[in-house]
Formats: sequence, structure tokens, C-alpha cells
Amino acid sequence: MHTAFLFPGQGSQYVGMGKDLYDADPMAKALYDLADSKLPFDFKAICFEGPEEELKQTRVTQPALFVHSVVIAQLLQRKGIRGDTFAGHSLGEYSALAAAGVLDFTTGLDLVALRGQLMQNAGDDRPGTMAAILGMSLEQVENVCLFSSIDDDVVVPANMNAPEQIVVSGDVIAVERAMEMAKEQGAKRVIQLVVSGAFHSPLMEPAARKLGEKLQQSNIKPANMPVYLNVTGDAETQPEEIRKRLVQQLTNPVQWEKIMRNMFSKQVTRIVEIGAGKVLQGLAKRVERRIEAHGVDTWEQLESFSL
Repeated sequence: MHTAFLFPGQGSQYVGMGKDLYDADPMAKALYDLADSKLPFDFKAICFEGPEEELKQTRVTQPALFVHSVVIAQLLQRKGIRGDTFAGHSLGEYSALAAAGVLDFTTGLDLVALRGQLMQNAGDDRPGTMAAILGMSLEQVENVCLFSSIDDDVVVPANMNAPEQIVVSGDVIAVERAMEMAKEQGAKRVIQLVVSGAFHSPLMEPAARKLGEKLQQSNIKPANMPVYLNVTGDAETQPEEIRKRLVQQLTNPVQWEKIMRNMFSKQVTRIVEIGAGKVLQGLAKRVERRIEAHGVDTWEQLESFSL
């Protein structure tokens, strides 16, 4: 039985995440303390105590999810529990790369902290939003985006999460047009997301440029296990390809359904969501109902978990 470790992205965070790990284990405490010393805000206090509004800020959310997931992955590895392959949704791709040995903890934290700040800045400079469209095919959503992009206001498919579950992203007015058009054309549900910018769209181009400069200077090692990448949906181990795709990831859609289908075609029969929430377990089940799905989020789950 092949096992995939999946790592959640923005939206899965919650106040209190990681506090039980910090209190229970010296290694977890050391990594949280290190992150707290390196980040320009009160990292541990926001993760453990909130307020939620602070935790939801992109520049805070991304390091919070990264540290939480990487700590759990390292604690599982210490128990002898390892995945055969890895993937992470958006920000979670960095957690997956750290778990696969591509990024050490400090390098990953530096990149994630910069990524979060750059994405928040891009959203401040050119306000954008995102919306989930349920019950429409990709071709239908692409047409909605095409006819909703007028003049310089753009909206594009941003996350292909599961069959007929697609997130669009772009300028506020264009996303609002797309939401109305999708409803008129028979979408089952249309949900505007609470985000600080138009992630995985052309609006993130300024962030991608600056992140690319940082990535060129960062130590990126070959993966010790295959990592399925957001931009291509394919498995990769080579540093230069990973570096290139991390830059493209900010302005290109997350091919999550393709990642799941590719994994399942390669004998993956079990997925473990490493970190906050259960979003990725649900998406995996929408692609393949028979998949065995688990999650490790808390110290209690970690202690009882086995494969």
C-alpha cells in the first residue's frame, strides 16, 4: 500500500494550532521557538492565542501552517512513519518540500515568510478576491472567466480542487461578474472566499518576481521522495525544476485534482493530511471514494496514529 502525505494550505488555520505539540515535545518546542525568534511578529502568541483576525493575515497564516505541518511530519518520521510521496496545496507545497528534504526548516521558513508578506503586499496594492464555483465543469468556468474579464479587470481559474469544484481569482469586480454569471448558468453554489488577494492569478506577478529572486539564492536540494507540484500536477525531484515551478505557482492555477488522479494512478491507496483541518481529505474522497484517508493535526492524533 502506497501512502501520500498531503499538506494543507491557507484557510485551514485555527487559533490554538500547535499549542499541544509545543507543550508536549521538546523538538516541537525548539522549532516553534526558532520560528518565533526569526519572524517579525509575535508568532507563538498569535498561533496559540489569536486573535483570529491576526492569524488570518496572509503574512502570519503561511508561516503558521508551515511550522505546524513540518513539526508534525518530523514527529511522525521520528515514530518511523513516512510517506511514499508528497504534495501540498498552494502554501502546503513548501511543507511538502520540507518533508521531502528539499528545504531545511530555516530555508523553508524564510521563503514562506517572504511569500506571505509579498502576497499580502500584492493584495494591498491591487485588491483582488477569490470565489469557489461548485457544479460546473472546468470548460464552463473558463468561459465564465473569459466573458467576465473586461478591459484590465481579469478573473481566471485558480484552483482545480476536485470534479466540479473550482476556485476563480482576480480583480474584485471581475470575480463578482463571474459569480453572477456562474449562478445564471446553473452553478450549484458560488461562495466568495475570505482572502486578502487574488492568489494564483496574474495579480500576483509582482510577488512572483521578488520571490523568484529569493529562490535563486536559496539552497534547494533534490527530493528524497517524489513531490507532486501544483503547477504541473506531476511528480518531481530535481531542484531546478522545483525552483522554477515555485515561482510560477503564484500566478498559475493549482492542479490539485490532477495531482490526486496522478497519485492514485501510481498505486497510492492511502492519504494522510499532515497539519490543520480536513480539507484535503475531503477533496481526495471526491476524486476517489475508495481512498483510505487520515489526518494528523493534534498531539493526541499523533500519539495514536499508526500505519
